[in-house]
Amino acid sequence: MDKMGKLKDIVVMKFGGSSVADADKIRKVADRVIEFTGEGKQVVVTVSAMGDTTDRLIELAGSVSSDPSRREMDMLLSTGEQVSIAMLSLALQEKGRGCVSLTGIQAGIFTDDAYSDAKILNIRPERIFKELKKGNIVVIAGFQGVNSEGDITTLGRGGSDTTAVAIAAALKAEYCEIYTDVDGVYSTDPNIVQKAVKLNALSYNEMLELASSGARVLHLRAVEFAKKHNVVLHVRSSFNKNEGTWVMDEKAIEEKMERPLITGVTSDTNQVKISVFGLADRPGVAADLFGKFAENNINIDLIVQNVSEKGIAAISFTIKNEDLSLARKVLEVLGSESIAVDPDIAKVSIVGAGMQTHPGVASRMFRILADRDINIEMISTSPIRISCVIRKPRVRDAVKALHSGFDIEE
Repeated sequence: MDKMGKLKDIVVMKFGGSSVADADKIRKVADRVIEFTGEGKQVVVTVSAMGDTTDRLIELAGSVSSDPSRREMDMLLSTGEQVSIAMLSLALQEKGRGCVSLTGIQAGIFTDDAYSDAKILNIRPERIFKELKKGNIVVIAGFQGVNSEGDITTLGRGGSDTTAVAIAAALKAEYCEIYTDVDGVYSTDPNIVQKAVKLNALSYNEMLELASSGARVLHLRAVEFAKKHNVVLHVRSSFNKNEGTWVMDEKAIEEKMERPLITGVTSDTNQVKISVFGLADRPGVAADLFGKFAENNINIDLIVQNVSEKGIAAISFTIKNEDLSLARKVLEVLGSESIAVDPDIAKVSIVGAGMQTHPGVASRMFRILADRDINIEMISTSPIRISCVIRKPRVRDAVKALHSGFDIEE
């Protein structure tokens, strides 16, 4: 606080599981947080579970239950972040800094009732402000909140990003730093393309499309929250002090630089295609089908309806692999007798604000894939994204071809 008792500029820092994987890394995170406070900032930190803790807890649950309830899984998985916040707080206190750890409930994070994939409805930050005014660093458990029944809920994979951005919005923070094991957001996966380029700045819309089509640096819901509340994000490495990638309003970026035609190429192999045959070709059939999926919190990605023959139609759509078991149950309830499941597919996408003003991008993408003998099975577009479903074994070839074909590495 300053001499008038007002809070200084607030910055929210989020550290992922790889950044707090062991005691040594936690001590390094503590040093990084202290360094920020030395710059005159009030710091709120959000952390994920240590390393592969979440995976180990899921495996533990599987040892006693073949079909664990989502409520009890939330109760179990939330403990991972509680270990992290206590460990980081202890490390900060050992270094002589005032610090307090808060669970999602203590931090005032209220969610809906969708266990394992809850959405944040509201944050009541009074406790956070109270601790900041005491001069404390506040360390908050990511990934979790509380519903109207008082039950612990979790926000789904990557939910700690969402926690950090939501807290930044509630505190009207100067910006939110997302620390990860890479230097920022790249034009594609560096493990696939060695010449992948680190992007200096992205608009919210570009980052939304990258996140939704396979880029795993930022959680999709976190970007949606940032855009809605105009929270500036800085994605950077927790292992060096290099500047990372800034995500902000498009107008702010346009004032600084010319927008490229294509910003990035993404791929997503965590997809499965379901085809439902023998549907009556009448109004309301698709609404009934996908309405049931929505009720069960199953997100549909790409959809294609075949041309009707003799009043009978077929619909194909893609979902995440982890939703397949639940999707089968939904289809059984609907009485869908004839279905086909194809797990051997992947989605490849190109994203770029520049394509809004450049015709011919889609045909160029299709030609690049055709020249590599890569067949396209489904297509989806937005003003700044084109996605194609292809065979999973060809996804790396497709990414390399598109990244080179659009001259992104130049």
